[in-house]
Amino acid sequence: MGVHLDGSKSVGVSRLEVIEGLSGRRRRTKAERARIAAESMMLGVTVADVARQHGTTRWQIYDWRKQINDNLLNGIHSSTQNFAPSCFRSASGRA
Repeated sequence: MGVHLDGSKSVGVSRLEVIEGLSGRRRRTKAERARIAAESMMLGVTVADVARQHGTTRWQIYDWRKQINDNLLNGIHSSTQNFAPSCFRSASGRA
């Protein structure tokens, strides 16, 4: 009988990562959090897969995505939309 962390009876634990330090928590820079959150926003990617790949939870990534939208994690999005300038010409050819 193996150890099962996710309630599944078919697969045992394949990898256990021990995080050293006083709190046992992984500390990530704002840039790392922003990169992971941005990765989770890519087309065809699930938040669960990104969380599993980076050793975090889905809820943590959702929180980082909210921080990006609120402009608390700099570098990816801002709270204001940026649009490219547009140029319209009339039928006579004047701008």
